[in-house]
Amino acid sequence: MAKPPRIVIFAKAPVAGLVKTRLIPALDAQGAAMLAAALLQHTVAQALASGVGPVELCVTPAPPDPLWSGLAPQATLNWSDQGDGDLGARMARAAQRALSAGEPVLLMGTDCPELTAGRIREAAASLIAADATLVPAFDGGYVLLGLNRFDASLFAGIAWSTATVAQETQRRLEQLGWSLRTLPTLHDIDEPADLRWLPPHLQPAT
Repeated sequence: MAKPPRIVIFAKAPVAGLVKTRLIPALDAQGAAMLAAALLQHTVAQALASGVGPVELCVTPAPPDPLWSGLAPQATLNWSDQGDGDLGARMARAAQRALSAGEPVLLMGTDCPELTAGRIREAAASLIAADATLVPAFDGGYVLLGLNRFDASLFAGIAWSTATVAQETQRRLEQLGWSLRTLPTLHDIDEPADLRWLPPHLQPAT
């Protein structure tokens, strides 16, 4: 029997001035960091609630850093270090690690409150009959990438944080000849205009 998918959540420590910097004009540095922490906890909660498989929090700086001490870790979470390199190199390492252990992998960030437990379950289910699954973001990136197979070309030389990330990833999957399931596009919270997509319990206090 195949192993259940491993959910790998990529997260930066929610430090004022270092995270969600594009939201600082709307929320100030402290408010942006508080929202980053709330989004992180929301994402972890949804991933655990999905029940699809082990949940790993892949972080920078590394887990022993005191910056993480304020965030009460869930006992059921696995922690790992993102390591060096650009986002592509970090994601590639995590994906290869899971897949080489025989686990399908769902890679996601913490920017999308619409990525609920139900949608995570849908992404996991789609990997039963496809090599890859993609949840695009309205800004042109992607919210989730699920893989049953590994190929470094999916992560190398991609212009991260641009409007072409999802399109380029799909093109590379086509070049590999892999089957792809694309799920409905969701909203990331990156710019002040995106704040309207926050659910009520994550809305910043005014």
